[in-house]
Amino acid sequence: MKNKEEFKLIQNKIYEIRGHKVMIDSDLAELYQVETRVLNQAVKRNIDRFPEDFMFQLTSQEWENMSSQIVMTSHTKRPKSALPFVFTEHGVVMLSSVLRSNIAVQTSILITRAFVATR
Repeated sequence: MKNKEEFKLIQNKIYEIRGHKVMIDSDLAELYQVETRVLNQAVKRNIDRFPEDFMFQLTSQEWENMSSQIVMTSHTKRPKSALPFVFTEHGVVMLSSVLRSNIAVQTSILITRAFVATR
């Protein structure tokens, strides 16, 4: 995918929740080319790097509202009882350090630029 197309794709996956611009764990996993469960396991192993202003879990009401407004792709695989985690710009940057891959670093750069462009 070309950078411009990828940039637009990323921007379309940034949502505003609780006054924060965030991305859903499953969208990030897709961009980082890992399974959502792998991404969340890496976060749990390094939870001290993810304070609430970096990452938080959606409430069932937030997820219901959000999922009714977005096109469901990878989200449809999530059990209804499993509430997603969302990551702020700072959380996205921290993800590249816990995923430890070249793809993660390059993807974080693109995502950070997309967040900045939405300001």
